[in-house]
Amino acid sequence: MAPDAGPAVASAALPATRPAPWRTAGWLTLPLVVLAAILALLILGRPLERLTEGAPPVEQVTVERTRLDPGLITLSVRADGSQPVRIAQVQVDGAYRSFTIDPPGPVDRLGTARITIPYPWVDGEAHQIVLVTSTGVTFEHAIEVARATPRWDVPTLWLLATVGLLLGVAPVATGLLAYPGLAALSAAGLRFVLAVTVGLLGYLFLDTLGEGLEQAGGTLDRLRAQAAVWVTMLISAGALTMIGRRGGRAPEGAALAAFIALGIGLHNLGEGLAVGAAIAAGEAALATFLVIGFTIHNVSEGFGIAAPLVGRRPRPLTFVGLAALAGLPAVPGVWIGAQAVSPFWVAICLGIGAGAILQVILEVLALIARRDGPSALTAPSSLGGIGAGLAVMYLTALFV
Repeated sequence: MAPDAGPAVASAALPATRPAPWRTAGWLTLPLVVLAAILALLILGRPLERLTEGAPPVEQVTVERTRLDPGLITLSVRADGSQPVRIAQVQVDGAYRSFTIDPPGPVDRLGTARITIPYPWVDGEAHQIVLVTSTGVTFEHAIEVARATPRWDVPTLWLLATVGLLLGVAPVATGLLAYPGLAALSAAGLRFVLAVTVGLLGYLFLDTLGEGLEQAGGTLDRLRAQAAVWVTMLISAGALTMIGRRGGRAPEGAALAAFIALGIGLHNLGEGLAVGAAIAAGEAALATFLVIGFTIHNVSEGFGIAAPLVGRRPRPLTFVGLAALAGLPAVPGVWIGAQAVSPFWVAICLGIGAGAILQVILEVLALIARRDGPSALTAPSSLGGIGAGLAVMYLTALFV
């Protein structure tokens, strides 16, 4: 006769006893306490200093911004090193010059300072600056073409704003004029246009991310700016996805068009920065060439914004808002670029823009899959549209 298994089965079915909440919190806090103790030992005890006694300090200085006023050169610098960095001497074109530094004294790790150098720089010529630290380490900075930094007065701001409008709003609005033609397309034609939008945005994503990583390369190694570009890209893509899908619904129609316009607008911010930087460097011919190239390049972006609106009846004000959202960021981009801001913050802005574009790419692909089924993503019309979008953006980028 088999033994009675009833009590064992009953005991196995009983729920496990859960630990008290204070005990759970204690176990979760314990690793943080141990980590704090380890960090305190390393920071306060400094056990590694004995191994580096007598070694020269590690120093790094980078110039983040150059401002030229009549008879005056102003450098915004950021420093890094095992000890605070003291700027002892400044050379301009091979001669030592007097200077002031604000705040006075050494520059702390990852700290910034403003160095003002009285010097009769010559308009249109190149100047070489050498910063010499108290330990004798030198850091060079070249001014390729000396031009006075634009001042923040009303005429200058309006002129720069006009450049931004021609660069951003005008071409995007021109592309949006194609909406009536898009509205007459068949289902297959609409799928092709949506796929073209994916190709357009794919090129913008690669271009924005590459520019952000390039800007990050001009910063201090300690800032880990290239990693920050990737992080901000992923965070912005995730945040915009959560916003767009709040309530459990994916964005379509005007909502999706607005997200596309936002992503393109952040990219146009980067284009404005490039134009503004060319203006600040005194390269008027280059700035004009960039505006012409970006204008041609950006007309196709209007097609991509209009595509999700096909089959709906948007009001004229909707198109005005979309053109403004996609194009107006070029205006502050030109303003900021003309003042030669820190490449670190430029890189962060471009990382955010790349994330916004990535989110839109995923949403447009999801829209195609919802409308025509997942197999439509690999249909010839979809693959051909993506290739056409990439080709259009590449070919128009050759004008830049």
